[in-house]
Amino acid sequence: MVRAYILMTLEPGKAMDVVGRMRQEPGVTQVDAITGEYDAIAQVEAKDVRGIGTLIVDRLQGLGGVMRTVTCLAVE
Repeated sequence: MVRAYILMTLEPGKAMDVVGRMRQEPGVTQVDAITGEYDAIAQVEAKDVRGIGTLIVDRLQGLGGVMRTVTCLAVE
C-alpha cells in the first residue's frame, strides 16, 4: 500500500461540506478541516502511486469546492 497526505485549498465557506463528502470516498482514511495556509488535509491509501493519482485527480479534485491540492507521498 502507498500512503499520501493531500493538502487542500477549498472555496470559502465550503470546508465542512467538502470534508464531509471526502470522508465517504473509498481510499480516504482520514480527513480534517485545518487552520493555516490550507483548509483541509486528507490521508489516503492506494495499491500503488498510480492509484493515488487516480484517487486525487478523478475523485478528490472533482468534488465541488476543491480549488487546489498538494500531494505529499509518505516515505516511511
